[in-house]
Amino acid sequence: MDLITFKLILVLALFLLSLTIAAYSTWAERKVAAVMQDRIGPNRAGPFALLQPLADGGKFFFKEDFTPANAERFLFVLGPALVMFISLITGAVIPWGKSLNIGGTSFDLQVANIDVGVLYIIGMASIGVYGIMIGGWASNNKYSLIGAIRASSQMISYELAMGLALLSIIMMTGSLDLKVISETQATGKLWGLFAIDGMNWNIFYQPIAFLVFIVAALAETNRHPFDLPECESELVTGYSTEYSSMKLGLYMFGEYVNMFISNAFMVVLFFGGYNYPGIEWVTQHWGENTAGILSIVAFLTKTIIGILIFMWIRWTLPRFRYDQLMHLGWKTLIPMALVNLLVTGAVILAFGS
Repeated sequence: MDLITFKLILVLALFLLSLTIAAYSTWAERKVAAVMQDRIGPNRAGPFALLQPLADGGKFFFKEDFTPANAERFLFVLGPALVMFISLITGAVIPWGKSLNIGGTSFDLQVANIDVGVLYIIGMASIGVYGIMIGGWASNNKYSLIGAIRASSQMISYELAMGLALLSIIMMTGSLDLKVISETQATGKLWGLFAIDGMNWNIFYQPIAFLVFIVAALAETNRHPFDLPECESELVTGYSTEYSSMKLGLYMFGEYVNMFISNAFMVVLFFGGYNYPGIEWVTQHWGENTAGILSIVAFLTKTIIGILIFMWIRWTLPRFRYDQLMHLGWKTLIPMALVNLLVTGAVILAFGS
């Protein structure tokens, strides 16, 4: 198998994986809510309601596709399409596993290994908000417009804190390459004291950066308690008020794909990426392919745990007021990230990386 064929297969696998996890995140969201509220949740479509995402998808496809008379039609269609497209291509730079040996050739489980992977993901996340703004403006609805403006200001506010948190990781690893960031967490002595194969994770060195990052990630993906752009009690459903059928489905699926990619990004930065305890031992004794398959399982397990934590937060915390949201971003997270960045720089200067 040549490299191009493998990359095409990997792109298709990543596309199907993203859509499958997004679809079943809707199922998991309802099941988690049911457990926390002492209800049953979906229980009709198939065993354990596992066919519920298919039923929901079919409903989106066959519902009437309505476009408001005064809407800007081209932009009205472009908004949800842009959100979905950006969310899907963002995962191209994430290393999903160690490597696989096929026909005597090792292939990295990464669609595109670029030197500025961190910058690429931040850039794509910044572009994604344009889909929300375009859709909100093109709807010609005051609630949609207010929701779009909220989304843009929220994105600007929390991207600053997230970027400052990421700088701490970049200073430690000396690279913007996500593959390098993953590899640096595989080996080394934790706090300079003892070595655990595959467990030299950045979360142990940068807990403040992780706290800032996960709060900013919740805001960037418009998840509770930061879903002010959709705020049903004030804005109906915000930027998606005028949308129906599969256009609304694209906005919803885009949000869940973003949540999946955000957690995958967080796993790479703070939880060792595809590394797991004993990864080098498995590689030496059981072979590269076994270690590679287990690394994929480990990566997806960590990511799914993160998604479930996002859902737990949604059904635990009430929504912030908008002034509280901005206060948290500008007066709490950004100063925390700045102080953490200064401390990280001082430690690296004093003791080395």
